[in-house]
Amino acid sequence: MIIGTGVICLRANWVHSLKEKRMIVQSLTTRVKNKFNVSIAEIEDQDLHQSIVLGVVCVSNEVRHANEVIQKVMNFIENNTDAIVDEITIEII
Repeated sequence: MIIGTGVICLRANWVHSLKEKRMIVQSLTTRVKNKFNVSIAEIEDQDLHQSIVLGVVCVSNEVRHANEVIQKVMNFIENNTDAIVDEITIEII
């Protein structure tokens, strides 16, 4: 069993409340779950309204497939949000 993990840190400078942030996170996580069939959740900075940190996990039987799925998810998030990407970390276990 191969586990692919990814963490993406986003900065949304235009967000002025936690309610706005929750709407953005909810929209992103729903679209990613539906498109890629992975687990995704906000994992850090839940109380900071301009910082979004999302964790993504997929399980596969091949390293190449797990890496490919996580890369596609990260690219999808980058291309489907106005937030600035601060950092992306990918790990295959």
